Amino acid sequence: MAEPTFDPALARCSWSSAASDSPDPAMVRYHDDEWGVPCHDDVELFERLALESFQAGLSWSTILHKRDAFRTAFRGFVPARVAAFDDEDRARLMADSGIVRNRAKIEATIGNAAAWLEIAREFGSVDAYLASIVLGPPARLGVDAVAGEIPTRTPASDTLSADLRRRGFRFVGSTIVYALMQSIGLVDDHVSSCFRYGGPNS
Repeated sequence: MAEPTFDPALARCSWSSAASDSPDPAMVRYHDDEWGVPCHDDVELFERLALESFQAGLSWSTILHKRDAFRTAFRGFVPARVAAFDDEDRARLMADSGIVRNRAKIEATIGNAAAWLEIAREFGSVDAYLASIVLGPPARLGVDAVAGEIPTRTPASDTLSADLRRRGFRFVGSTIVYALMQSIGLVDDHVSSCFRYGGPNS
């Protein structure tokens, strides 16, 4: 099946690769449809956290191209399913060439699923927990901001990262957490030259 086309005349954030000689359709779709759009579904939120954790040290393009394989391998990223993974599942994941076969990240994702369920029990949902830590509407970059001025961590990501670690999460350093915040719309880091600046964010 052919990849859907996109309007190359629309200005986008440079990381989307849309302006390159060989734009990556997966990156462009992610930029246009997901990045910076608030996400409130706990299963999707867990997927985003897991993928951001697996991305550490790799390109986001690599993760996006493995996303379907990750979803299959991790049973749709339903936290209760992942938290119940046993040694047979661990062996299955380590043998799966479609995903990132990093034992530490696999173990972290399984453990994070259990910690995720604890938060959901305490707050009613992880979405509610996140709203209690990162307050207010999504912060947006100023109109004069350029790509090089997009932060990689903030006091809010430091606070969220520290609390997640306190609750037993792994691979949740402040830089990973800030990337998650960007992904799920807790901040909106589209630059003002991007057609998504000031666009749909709810």
